[in-house]
Amino acid sequence: MLHPKIRALVEKIRDKNLRRKVAELLENPTFEVEGKVYSGLPLDVSPAGLSHHHCYPGGYVEHVVSTANLALALCNSVEKVYRGKVKRDIVLAGVLLHDVFKPLTYTVNQNGSYSTTGLADYMDHLSIVIAELVRRGFPLELIHVVSAHHGEYGPIRPHTVEALICHLADLMDSRLNGEVLNAASYLVKKATGEELPGLTSKEAFEIICSKAFEGWEGVAKTVEKIKKRRTARKT
Repeated sequence: MLHPKIRALVEKIRDKNLRRKVAELLENPTFEVEGKVYSGLPLDVSPAGLSHHHCYPGGYVEHVVSTANLALALCNSVEKVYRGKVKRDIVLAGVLLHDVFKPLTYTVNQNGSYSTTGLADYMDHLSIVIAELVRRGFPLELIHVVSAHHGEYGPIRPHTVEALICHLADLMDSRLNGEVLNAASYLVKKATGEELPGLTSKEAFEIICSKAFEGWEGVAKTVEKIKKRRTARKT
């Protein structure tokens, strides 16, 4: 079953055939090579990164949903401000699929941290998704969107408006999340002299807001609240 927020984004794709193909891949994100089928962490509990951004359970879904929101806002700007044209179905499909095989390259360690799988020693998530999109017969313009979403750091730069929108939206959300996590970690260390590993985006924003409204004392109190909540979940 797809996460409800992911399902809602899939339903926004108007082209029935493309919507079906996207849903099928998201519902069964497996990859076969040399007769072996690889499956990874469930999408709804997977992180979207190991250290820089969305590096906590559920980070994948947050990243996809937030990136989609940003991408659709950029579509609005292109159409309403610059009077350009955008293929929104391609943008949405690109956002939904650009990181779909990241969970395939992650594994959970005994201490709850993440590391890479054996498959990741041979193929990165982008190589895997491009191979699978080609195998499943996705449109070439969508394959380009996905292959170009890393921009200048990827195998190819964006050559279409749709690819540029997906790249910028992905970059914005990754940077936003990463900067917030870094800021919250700094505040925790400064206020308590300790580290609070495994911060989620919600916890990070809670810490940042406490500093803005209650100062360093507020940060310390918020850290204690977060610790108590985490302990309560384990019992």
